Amino acid sequence: MKPMAQVLSELQVRPVERSEEQRYREQMARHHYLGDLAKIGEAIWYVATWRGQWVAQLNVSAAALKCGVRDRWIGWNFRTQYDRLKLIANNSRFLILPEWHRPNIGSRVLSLTERRIARDWQGRFGHPLLLLETFVDPRRFHGGVYRAANWTELGLTQGYRRTRQGYSGEIDAPKRVFVRALHRAARAQLTHPERNHLQLTGAPKLMLSAEQMRALPLCFTTVTDPRRRQGRRHRLPVVLGIAAGAILCGMRGYKAAHDWAESLGQKARERFGCRREKGRYVVPSEFVIRDCLVRIEPDTLDRALNVWNQAWAKDDRALAMDGKVMKNAIDAQGYQTHILSVIGHESNTCHTQKSRDIARSRQR
Repeated sequence: MKPMAQVLSELQVRPVERSEEQRYREQMARHHYLGDLAKIGEAIWYVATWRGQWVAQLNVSAAALKCGVRDRWIGWNFRTQYDRLKLIANNSRFLILPEWHRPNIGSRVLSLTERRIARDWQGRFGHPLLLLETFVDPRRFHGGVYRAANWTELGLTQGYRRTRQGYSGEIDAPKRVFVRALHRAARAQLTHPERNHLQLTGAPKLMLSAEQMRALPLCFTTVTDPRRRQGRRHRLPVVLGIAAGAILCGMRGYKAAHDWAESLGQKARERFGCRREKGRYVVPSEFVIRDCLVRIEPDTLDRALNVWNQAWAKDDRALAMDGKVMKNAIDAQGYQTHILSVIGHESNTCHTQKSRDIARSRQR
């Protein structure tokens, strides 16, 4: 082995490639005391290498929804916190492989990760990353590797742990909370009054309440199921309700919607009306979500979602109407498609979106 100074200078950190994900997960499951962690929502897996050899693995994923000492340190309220939580990421797994437990390896890997993660996050998810957080179990570790990498210890969590049913009723073991700012004015940025200043576009994402979870599937009860009766495992209102819930919470794409569904606890799954198998509620697969969405007519979905808007959208004193002609969108009869949308000024809600054919295009 080369001298440690040379090894440290030659360490590299990069995102895990798709072809390496199985190896990454197997080693995390084998060597990390918490086991493997699925990639849900916004997450990047990193590997540290030395001359092609794997040295360490990191999982950087979505921030904790609730953390009192972090939120007090930042100085935001709950509404602002949820809207901007995506600007924080959690170092949810950090594994130094057994043969690489050597001085300064951990702090060097963390430092290299910090240098590139803001750029990676912006490129992959389209928004900035201002702060990293992590939780250290004091029964196992003291957090020395994070202190050596200049992370700041904020204090202890309350000790309630996440369970499949929500949060534990009893205090388990408070965790040490460490943060690392990726911007010199991270706290000021996180509490900035203007969302546009933070490159947060569009309307703020929702956090669904228990009542809203129960209400979403009800919006789709009048939609006719296009699937054959044989082989149906999940009711159509449940599938569409979960897909709509995922989109309202900021997910984009079928895989992200399924990952969001998989992250739901048993209580949330029960509220959505999920199927119960062997004593547990199960969610529809990515294939089922995709299959149902592509078969339903857009106008039918629009009418169903308008029921949700009428019940839950903020009141708008003014509406904006906008229409566009779809270039080259010409049907078999030669009609061109025109899209008309109605958006609320105060809520930024799309109350309805209609498409209709306009004058027959003159094709020669």
